[in-house]
Amino acid sequence: MSASDRAVELTVAAARAAADLKAQEIIALDVSGQLVLTDAFVIASGTNERQVGAIVDAVEESLHELGAKPLRREGKSEGRWVLIDFGEIVVHVQHAEDRTYYALERLWKDCPVIELPADVHGTSEAGE
Repeated sequence: MSASDRAVELTVAAARAAADLKAQEIIALDVSGQLVLTDAFVIASGTNERQVGAIVDAVEESLHELGAKPLRREGKSEGRWVLIDFGEIVVHVQHAEDRTYYALERLWKDCPVIELPADVHGTSEAGE
């Protein structure tokens, strides 16, 4: 089983919105083979709580334009790790320190990566 076309469309839109706000290390994983509740994860990092909040706002606005509404949002008040569940996809925006600590990519390493366009991978900590 693989992510639906709609999930991939939302994934790319979420990643692009995050990249527009200088999110770091944006990746997308096809979790449809492991989870029944969602098709894809988008994971992105911000360097501080304010940037995490801004990335979350941009992702929600971008997906709202595509007709997707968040079913659930957790962690926005803390600004360290915000999870936004859109049904087809779940977006994780994490503070860079929390991203390193929790290492979601390592937990979901068996899931295929969803290829993102070159302009939506975000910056690296080296400042690419």
